[in-house]
Order: sequence, then structure tokens, then C-alpha cells
Amino acid sequence: MSASSAFNDEKGGSSSVGEPEYGHDPASGGIFSSDYKRHDDLKEMLDSNKDSLKLEAMKRIVAMIARGKNASDLFPAVVKNVACKNIEVKKLVYVYLVRYAEEQQDLALLSISTFQRGLKDPNQLIRASALRVLSSIRVTIIVPIMMLAIKEAASDMSPYVRKTAAHAIPKLYSLDPEQKDQLIEVIEKLLADKTTLVAGSVVMAFEEVCPERIDLIHKNYRKLCNLLIDVEEWGQVVIINMLTRYARTQFLNPNMNESLLEEGNDKTFYGSDEDEDEEEEEKDKKAEATMAKRKPYVMDPDHRLLLRNTKPLLQSRNAAVVMAVAQLYFHLAPKVEVGVIAKALVRLLRSHSEVQYVVLQNVATMTIKRRGMFEPYLKSFYIRSTDPTQIKVLKLEVLTNLANETNISTILREFQTYIKSMDKDFVAATIQAIGRCATNIGEVRDTCLNGLVQLLSNRDELVVAESVVVIKKLLQMQPEKHSDIIKHMAKLTDNIQVPMARASILWLIGEYCEHVPKIAPDVLRKMAKSFTNEEDIVKLQIINLAAKLYLTNSKQTKLLTQYVLNLAKYDQNYDIRDRARFIRQLIVPTEKSGALSKYAKKLFLALKPAPVLESPFKDRDHFQLGSLSHLLNAKAGGYQELPDWPEAAPDPSVRNVEVPEWTKCSSREKRKEKKVEKPFYSDSEGESGPTESADSESDSASGSEIGSGIEESGSGSESEESEEGSESEEEEEEEEEKDKKKTKKELKKPVQESESEQSSEEEERKHKRKSKQRKSDSESESDEDEESESESSQSESEDSESEAEVKKKKKAAESKPPSKPVKKESKKEKKEMSLLDLDDFEPAPSPQVTPVNTFLSSSLVTDLEGLSLSDAVLSPATISPSSALKSYELLHRIRGEGLSVEYCFSRQPFSPDGNMVAVQMQFTNNATSETKNLHMEDVKLQSGMRVKEFPEIELLPAGETATAVMGIDFCDSTQAANFQLCSHIRKFFVSIQPPVGELMRPVFLTENEFKKEQGQLMGMNEITEKLTLDAKCRNEHAIVQRVTTAANLSRVPCGSDRECRFAGRTVTSGSLVLATVATKEEGDAQLTVNCEKMVIGTMLVKDILLALTQ
Repeated sequence: MSASSAFNDEKGGSSSVGEPEYGHDPASGGIFSSDYKRHDDLKEMLDSNKDSLKLEAMKRIVAMIARGKNASDLFPAVVKNVACKNIEVKKLVYVYLVRYAEEQQDLALLSISTFQRGLKDPNQLIRASALRVLSSIRVTIIVPIMMLAIKEAASDMSPYVRKTAAHAIPKLYSLDPEQKDQLIEVIEKLLADKTTLVAGSVVMAFEEVCPERIDLIHKNYRKLCNLLIDVEEWGQVVIINMLTRYARTQFLNPNMNESLLEEGNDKTFYGSDEDEDEEEEEKDKKAEATMAKRKPYVMDPDHRLLLRNTKPLLQSRNAAVVMAVAQLYFHLAPKVEVGVIAKALVRLLRSHSEVQYVVLQNVATMTIKRRGMFEPYLKSFYIRSTDPTQIKVLKLEVLTNLANETNISTILREFQTYIKSMDKDFVAATIQAIGRCATNIGEVRDTCLNGLVQLLSNRDELVVAESVVVIKKLLQMQPEKHSDIIKHMAKLTDNIQVPMARASILWLIGEYCEHVPKIAPDVLRKMAKSFTNEEDIVKLQIINLAAKLYLTNSKQTKLLTQYVLNLAKYDQNYDIRDRARFIRQLIVPTEKSGALSKYAKKLFLALKPAPVLESPFKDRDHFQLGSLSHLLNAKAGGYQELPDWPEAAPDPSVRNVEVPEWTKCSSREKRKEKKVEKPFYSDSEGESGPTESADSESDSASGSEIGSGIEESGSGSESEESEEGSESEEEEEEEEEKDKKKTKKELKKPVQESESEQSSEEEERKHKRKSKQRKSDSESESDEDEESESESSQSESEDSESEAEVKKKKKAAESKPPSKPVKKESKKEKKEMSLLDLDDFEPAPSPQVTPVNTFLSSSLVTDLEGLSLSDAVLSPATISPSSALKSYELLHRIRGEGLSVEYCFSRQPFSPDGNMVAVQMQFTNNATSETKNLHMEDVKLQSGMRVKEFPEIELLPAGETATAVMGIDFCDSTQAANFQLCSHIRKFFVSIQPPVGELMRPVFLTENEFKKEQGQLMGMNEITEKLTLDAKCRNEHAIVQRVTTAANLSRVPCGSDRECRFAGRTVTSGSLVLATVATKEEGDAQLTVNCEKMVIGTMLVKDILLALTQ
């Protein structure tokens, strides 16, 4: 660092402790001091072995940075401490590095391995700081490392680290825009985050990287609306601005019918004034026709959700949040509701002048279109003497916009006071405001004009000049009435020196020279004298005045005009020279002049329309209020245009988060388990009539309504179900009876119906009856429980029976021509197929399966036959994997001297100990002699593992096979269990090593439970991999088969066709294992495993990947 910069850093402030004192007087030699000893004491402290010294040094360095001192020369000394074990020191080192990493990139790169280690630190603050430093090193070579770090941080358990990942996304995007696609994936993942800490940051990243990808917001829209109230303030601002743009693309304009009505009314009003009745009547008829065609507006529930959830934020202490909500209401709310923002904005006028300036800019824009909402607060916009000039001018603007016939007298009295102010710019603005009031309200035009004329005698030249300019504009409206004023103004040319005012007077006299024929030539004479000393704007008006007088009064002014044109001919300004040549050719006809000179009088003395005095804020509302672009009235970099309202409402179902109807059964199912002893039919059945009908109506509601209801009410559906209490069971019984009747009626339909009709009816019936059938199924299951049979064996036998029936019916359907019985069978087949469609796997081969008819009454069988899906079907026993069990070789017959042993993991509970994995062993004697006393000895296990030995096989004759089951507690690890297999003559060393998929047992979860558990196993407990599915594994059935073969997991029902979900628990510890296979286009898929035990999760991902890709 140079000596001069050292001096600059130190001057004007006391040097911090440990820094050399430099003389502030140049003569003292401070400028020329060498700085090689600067900060030596801090460097020594940083190099010491004591953490307390390092901490003190870092505190002083951070304090220096906070005071604006340059501490970059300490970078090498600080960066060495990045590996310090003291957390407090490490935090401060990271604070320092974030500040200087961009300037000292080479040195920062040397420590990159330390930052990467920091990303794995147990302390969330260190992980976040490491990511922050890494994203501050702006070198393209580390882009892949940054990308990896961001992806890992996006899955971190700590919301603070995920928030930091969201902050790092725009930094990486600005460094390398080619990473956009990968960053969008991370943004999509973070948008699904349910924590309020992350929401604002990820929406900011979305706005920076891909604001056009509005499809990413659909599924998260309702969640963002509901989280909004709890998000930190700056996050609220970002989310509200983004949702404003989103709503403009997804909802209809709430004021569309009102605006059409207003247009119609305006036309009628003006039509009667101008006597153009016929045309106006036609227009009115057209307007009425369009009104009749247009449907009455009904606000989308999601639109209402946004307005309802943002309204409380008008009471926020943060002005930016209030402003954001105000602009949202202005752009999105119906006119009748916009008024609520006025009070909140007026409250902000008591804040700092900077806040007032921004708020008044937006209020000025609002008052042009929505004047009424601010009228009650007129006095809040009165000007205080302490207000800065820019605030005064904006308040004047608002007062002028609010002026109407009722309050104009009050406003003009205020303006009279303002004219006496010492602030000349403010006085000028007030005079312009008076002019605008006079233009807009005809009743006070004369009053305003008289007041302005009185101002012409004011001592202050600026006041007079501004008055002249405004009077000139007002006189253009009725010049013939005010020739006295024009004469009065002509006399002012001697006194007023302000160029704009002089030019305005000359233009008035020239334009209305016929009203002042005697004064006009004299004014030209005076002006010709001082022509050479005038400003350019005045010279141009003198030339215009001369030309107009030459055309109307050439006798008196011919010579004067020639004199002025000759002076202008040799003027220094080329505009004036050009104007003089042009006018000479136009008004003084010569042989060379063309036909245009004939029309000179029409050109110069044409009637000119009166100027419209408009607010400068008139067209600003096309910029989003509250934005920098609106403030500047110019498009700023990065500004997103506010979209126009759509003509037709886009599909609202895109915002529905899929929550299938069957999930509603889960809580009822739980209640029934508690109330098994209750009789099947309740005594109070008759009382539940109305409730039942209401329930059936709600069940047949459209999917979108159900979706939005679930989203908006959160856990509302569950609470409602719990309130229903005992009535629910009676309702379900009645619904079951109704369903049976419906089915019978439908089966009696004529045979002539086409197949397409049948299929469409069947589809509709499926949708309407899904939930009811499930309820009735579960009822029948509970009844069967009373028959004292186990639920699992029932469901297995049911399933196997249903599959057998389906196969038979398929054959029958193929062989027979269409007839009535076939139609019945085909309908049954469809119902059975719906069960298969949802399960997509075969029942597990189990020795315990018994025929249904042995323990089910015939009536129950017929009842069950008509149902498409029972909750028993979803029980763990049925869902367990169906594929043939894989065998492993334990002892080869050659090594075993004729004895061969194979083992498999039976996936059945090991009855002596539930924490052990059941291993089924098959002994085959291939020798010619018998084998005796087969047993285990010398078991060698890793710590924590246990073995339950199989019972000794006393005799295995030649050519025979025997089976035995042993139990091993692998302690949730894939370590091998080593032991000796002994016969009566030999011992063989063998080992059993389990695949990771066999260390778990299936568990049944509903979709809601699955999502809840998955939400708790995020961050480090979630592993995601992308894969391309094998060509034979592109359908749901194949995926389920391969996953359940690779791992002992059960299928979890899922509302989406493109997702397969599986769940299980580890056998020893009962840790939850969740797997999701989400399929995409062209065989692409994504595998996600959530597991409390990260090692098991990692190994399981590898096994499932192998199963799905080979």
C-alpha cells in the first residue's frame, strides 16, 4: 500500500489501537512515513498460539472494516486462521474474507480446500459462512465447486444454510450465466421449502435468474401466500412484487365490467352535450351488447387468498412492505377495495423525507386514476415550512390532482399562502399548480386568472415570470375576453428579464395582435432595438412577431420586419439564421418564391389548440408502482414489465397440489381401529340422513375444488373429520348401500350402448365413487375382523383371488361375442383392473395363504366383488415384495464334499426376535453317504451383532434336502456374520453378508404420512440421483418390481402417475427409509432416498440405481 493511501486512510479519524499515529500536518512528515510496519502487532497476535489473542485481533480488524479503514494488507495473516478450531475466531475470519475475497482472489483460492471443509462443519453458521466466502470469490475456474456447494447447501438440514444457498445463486449466475439450467433446478427445490427463512431469499434468486419461469410458482403459490405474514420484511417485499406480476398473468381483471360500464356512461353524458345522439345511441347499444355477452365477474379463490393474506401487512413497521402491499392492491384489487391502502400510505408521510418522497411519487400516480380514496386525507398533504423542496412540489402535485368543485376554494386558499414562501422553486411550482386547477375546473378559471394577474405586480421577478407563462396558457382558452390582460402584459416587457417570460409575452402579442393592433407594432419596435442582446428563445419569438405583424399590418411594420430579418441573417446561432431565411422566403414574395408564400397567413395565423396542462405523473402507472423505474419514469436495468390482464382466465388447477381423495380415509380408518367393538349398523342410523347427503355431495365435488380446499385450510379436513365422530360410520354404511343400488341400475342398461359410452360412464363412476368405496371396504374389513380372522391373510387371499378372477375374465372376454353377461363381466373386470392399476404388483407367495371361501361368508364375498379398492389391499402384508427371492451360495458342493448349502432372506418376520433378519437355509446332500449333526459353531461377529442359531439337523440322507431358518441381528450394517458349519466329520468356514435392501422391513404409510416424514428427513438425510431407466423398465409395474426386488420396501399409494413411492424401516433400530422414483420424459428419472442413517441411504441408492438401469 502506498504512503499516500496510508495517509488518506488515516486522516480525519483517530487511529485504532495498535496502529502507528501519523501526523495530520504534512510538515510533520506523516505523508512520507514508510508503512511496512503497519499492523505488525495485529499480525503477531494472529500468528500466536492463543485463541484469545487471535479473537482480539480479529475483533479489532472487523472494527476497522466497519469504520471504513482499509485492512486488505492483513489478508495473508487472516487467511491462515481460516482453519482455526475456535468457532468465534472462525466466524470473524469468514466475515473478513467475505469482504476481501473478491479483491484478493489468488490468496483466497489457496484456502479453497479449507472452505470446502467448512461446508461440512457441524456448526450451521460456519457452513453458511464458508458458502458465502466461496460465492464471493469471483473466478470462473471454481464455478463447478460453487455449483456443487450450492446444491449440497440447498439440501442442508439448517434453513439458515439453505437461505445462504439461495443468496449464492444470483452470484453464481452473474459469474457464469451458462449455469442457468442447473440453478433453476436448485431454485425449484428451494421454492418447495416450507420454512419462512428461505422463502424470501429463494424468490429473490428466482427474480434474478429466471423471472420468466412462472410455471415454477404454480405449485408453491398458495404456500407463499400463507407463509407471507411470517417471512422477514425484505423477503415480504420481494415475494409481494413477484406475486403481483404472477397474479396479472393468472387471474382476470376484477374491474373489467366496471370500466366498460364507465365508458358507456361517459359516452352518453358527452353525447347529450354535443347533440350527436344517433352515433352515441349506436355506441351505447354496442356497449350494452358487450356487457350482456360478458359473464358476471367471480373472483378466483387464489386471487382472494393473495389479497386477504397481504392486507394485514399494511400495518407493517417497514415502509417498503407497506408500499409493496399498496402497489399490489392498486394493480390487482377491485376498485371498491383499493381504498384500504390510503390510510397506510398517509401514515408513511410521518416518516423520513426519503420515504415521504417515494410514497408521494406513488400517491401522485394513484390520485390520477383513484382520486376518491385520498380525498378524506386532503389535509395530510398540506405543506409544512420544514418540508424539503422536492417534498413540497410532490404534495402540490397531489393537491392539484385531488382538486374538484367542492374543495377547490380550500386548496386555492392554501396556494395563496404558498406563494408568499421564500422558496422560489416552490413558488413557481405553486403558480403552475394554480394554472392546472384553472384548466381542469372551469368555474374557477376567471378567479385564478385574476389572481395570477395580481401576481404580475409582485416584486419578485421569478414569480412574475412564472405567472406570465401560466397566464399565456390560460389565455389561449378564451383570448377574446381578455385583451386587457394582453395589454397589461405588453407593458411588462420593459421590466421582465426572464427569457421564458419575455418569449411568452411576445408569443401572446403576436398570436393575438388583432386584439391589440396599436400596441403590437410598438412592442416590435422596442424589441428590434434590443434584438442583439436578447436570449435565443426571445430572438425566435421576435422574428415570429415580426412575421405575423407583416402579414396583418404591413404598412406600419414592413421596414421593422426587414430590419429584424437582416439582424437575424447574421446572428451567431444557426437556428436563428435558418429561421430568418425561411420566413423571408415565405412572407416576402419574390420571383423565386414558390406557391407556399400564398399560404403564409394560414400557416402563421392558424388557430392553435389550447395547451392541455397535464400532470407529469399521468402515464407513469404503466410502470409497476414502488419500482425504481416508476420513480425515474424510465425503464431501469432488470425491471420486469407488469403484464396485461389475460382475456380469458388460465386454468386454475395448475396451482392444485395433488392430494388424492383416498388420503381422507386415513383418519377415519384410525378412528375405526379404536372403535372395532361398535356394531356394524348403528341404532341412530335414521338420524344421519341430512349429514350423509351433504357428505355425498361434497364427495362428488370437482377435483380442483378439493385441491384448493385442502391447500387453503391446511389440516382443516382432518379436524372436520374428527368432529363428525360417531356419525361417520353410519354415513359410510348408507353410502355403501347407495353404491350397490347404483351398480345394479347401471348393469341393467341396454346392450346397444357403444363401448366408448361404457368406458366414459365407468370413468365417471370411478371418480365419483372412489372415496365412498374405500370407506365401505374398510367397513367390511372391520366386520371381517369381528369374525376373528387376521387382516393380513384376508387381504392376501382377496388379492390372489381377484387376480385369478381377472385372468379368467380376460379369457372369457376375448373368446365370447358381445352380449349381456359379457358386459357384466367386462365391467367387473374394469373394477378389478383399477385395483391392479393402483398396486402394480402380484401378491407375495406365502405358505399361509388359504382360500377365501373357507373363512368368508358368501354374502361378504359378493359385497367385496363389486368394490374397486379396499384399504386392506394397501396393508403391509399385501404390499410386501412379490418377486421370487434371490438365493446366495453359502457352501459349494465340491468344497463341502458333497454337501451344498444355499441361503436366502425370506423377508418374513423372525418370530423369536423381531430385531433379527430371517435367513432361510437349504441343505442338499449330493454325496452317496448320509450327513449327520449339521449345526453351527465358533460364531464371529462385529460388535453389537447377534445370531440365533438354526436347530441342529440330526440326519440328512444322501440325495435329500432339508431347510432351516436362522436369525441374524446385523445391527443395521452390511458387515458379514462369520461362523463354522459343522457336520459329524468336517467343519467349513462360511459367512453371510446381507445386501442393504434386506436390512429393512416394509411399513405401510398413507401419502400424507409419507410426505410429512419425508419433510423431516431433508438436508443431509436426503440423497438424490438422476438416472436413465432401462428400456424394459419404463412402466410403473416394472419399476415397482425392480425396486421391491432390490429392497424389502412396501409401496406407498401416490396420486401422481409419474411417481412411485416406497417405505420401510430398518430391522434393528426401526429407522425410517423412504424411496421415491419420479419418472420424466424419454426414460429419464430421479431417485430420492430419505433415511435417518446416511450410510444405509447411500448404499440403498446404489443398489436401486443398479436395479433400474440394468
